[in-house]
Amino acid sequence: MKKLIKRFSDLVKGSISGFDRIVFKGLIRPLMSAKETMSFCRANGILNKNYKKWMMEQTAYIVKSADQYAKDHCGQGIIPISTWRIRKEALAHERQLAEKIENGLIGVWSCLESGLSFRARYCAKSGYPQLQNYRTRCKHLYFYFDDDRYGFMNIRLQTWFPYHIQICLNGREWLRRYLERQGIDFLAKGNKFLHIADYQEAQRFLDKQLDVRFVKLLNGFVAVAFPMMREIMGPHLSYYWTMWQSEWAADLIFDSPGKLNPLMDSLLRHAHMTGTSTRVLRYLDRPLTKSGRPYARSTDELLTRVTDFNDGIRLRHWVDNNSVKVYNEQNVLRVETTINNPGKFRVFRHKQGQPPTESKSRLPLRKGVMDIPIRAAISQQVNNRFMDDLSTLHDESPARELINEITRLVTKAGRRFRALDPTGKDRDFLELISNPAFRVSGLTNKMLRQQLSDTRFGSDCTDKQLSAKTSRHLRLLREHGIIRKLPRQHRYQLTLKGVKLTNMLNAFLAASTEKLMKMAA
Repeated sequence: MKKLIKRFSDLVKGSISGFDRIVFKGLIRPLMSAKETMSFCRANGILNKNYKKWMMEQTAYIVKSADQYAKDHCGQGIIPISTWRIRKEALAHERQLAEKIENGLIGVWSCLESGLSFRARYCAKSGYPQLQNYRTRCKHLYFYFDDDRYGFMNIRLQTWFPYHIQICLNGREWLRRYLERQGIDFLAKGNKFLHIADYQEAQRFLDKQLDVRFVKLLNGFVAVAFPMMREIMGPHLSYYWTMWQSEWAADLIFDSPGKLNPLMDSLLRHAHMTGTSTRVLRYLDRPLTKSGRPYARSTDELLTRVTDFNDGIRLRHWVDNNSVKVYNEQNVLRVETTINNPGKFRVFRHKQGQPPTESKSRLPLRKGVMDIPIRAAISQQVNNRFMDDLSTLHDESPARELINEITRLVTKAGRRFRALDPTGKDRDFLELISNPAFRVSGLTNKMLRQQLSDTRFGSDCTDKQLSAKTSRHLRLLREHGIIRKLPRQHRYQLTLKGVKLTNMLNAFLAASTEKLMKMAA
């Protein structure tokens, strides 16, 4: 991120980085299976055959309570919505504007939507009804607030047992309310800040959001939307919270839209010239054959999207339901990482229940709120890698300086390493390591061998010979400063020097002869 800011230092007046939209889901883990739910019913004197009657009584109680709460706090009862296709957020904004609501409850809406619940079915084996999991359509309540501390937010409550709940916050809205309390001048449009009088204080607050005790915070919202939870569920059951979706945004705030808009065309060209379609597929972590082509059974339709919207342009790459995108709006350039599937990221952490004195293992990132700081760090790393790549767009250093540096013999610890030949025998290897997929996951000997076997580099080599040849080239690139080894792993990543070299090589090979002649003239 710092490299991109430095690249446009004369145009950027400030930057902030932190959470944008974050969605939490709460569920009561002991009641996720039919067996445990039947145990709950037995403990509360509810026969399986009477389960639905009991559940509908509780649903009516919840809806009546929510309706009264809405009348008391915004003067309007529950507003029914005819179809789930209508955007509730848009309705909330319309009502807030019409009623001139500055803070507090905006309104409560209800809608029939899909949800998981239980039903009683006769079991011939046991001789009496048993509960079964099933997906149904049931009433959901949407509470929209413009909270005096957290800004615009919403709570979604399933009114049928087991009462799943979803809470959506926005880190930028949270920041807006903080700046108002502190009396710091700012100009905002939606979730974008076009100007902040004190960028350092804004960044300090965004950093502090990671230290919040989210379980306590979210349970406080449950008490607002579902105050009868203890009465219905008993004192010993509580929600288990996961971060279902997170958006981590880095905003570069320019002096004016007129200085940012001309850059977007160049940024998009840069993204396309430095990555072929096959590399984009790799970047999105989709299964490919050894030759780098999609499998015949592949149903992938679109992996990279470039769209125009309002006054901006957006480029977005998807990787197994996770994405990174860059777009502009007004005078803000935003790079944003969205994580929907955290399990695709591997982190060093303790296993659940493992003593903290034992060594950590490399395990999938969890959805639970305990991994929020790690999730934020990973999101920032993805943003940084993407922005560092963008920072090479306007690198004014002559290409000959980099070429001269890598085409010289290197001596390290008395050992000599040959010069690189970027357009000759090392071309295939250098083109391969520029694969955008390796920017996220890193590269290994095995990954490279799978791609090199069908190239000039790997022709006429057995698997063992290719492995040894690949290892020698990895060592060669390390000594030239093109890649670096990750700690405690047999995995490598491109350095900034390596990014510049591979981008320059790809741009050179993609450019037409006529264009190069014009540039030389």
